[in-house]
Amino acid sequence: MQPYPTSTQMPQPGTPPVPPSVANAVKAMYAGAAVTVVGVVIEILNASATKAAIQKRSPHMSASQVASTQHALVIGAIVGGLIAIAAWIFLARACRNGNAWARTTGTVFFALATVDTIGSAVAPVAVAVKAFWPVIWLAGLTAVIFLWQRASTAFFKGTSE
Repeated sequence: MQPYPTSTQMPQPGTPPVPPSVANAVKAMYAGAAVTVVGVVIEILNASATKAAIQKRSPHMSASQVASTQHALVIGAIVGGLIAIAAWIFLARACRNGNAWARTTGTVFFALATVDTIGSAVAPVAVAVKAFWPVIWLAGLTAVIFLWQRASTAFFKGTSE
């Protein structure tokens, strides 16, 4: 019989276990990162459809202007997507660690994403791109719902002091 546990990681005193609601929120955030990757790929694969949407929306634009707009939209989607992926992962880890600020920050990001998703409905991009935005939004909604459940609130209050 060994006098000490063999595990190299000892639980920190005073840190409650992660409740299922927070664990589910973290899973939803990781899913949000994954679907954001898919969204960026869809954006890239539909660049020519985005170009056609720009031409249809603004027939007065020259070919050079259309191409510049298309490039700006696709590059913006890639850069924005990479930032979003990093934010999903960062906030998921912070929430799992019990950082109350991460729950609030994630909720604010979700509110901004809601406004962006609604406003983007009129953007001159491919239909496939527009159709995928709500999938990413749903991952955020799922995470926010789990983050604000009673067990989650107790968890964040217990570890944020």
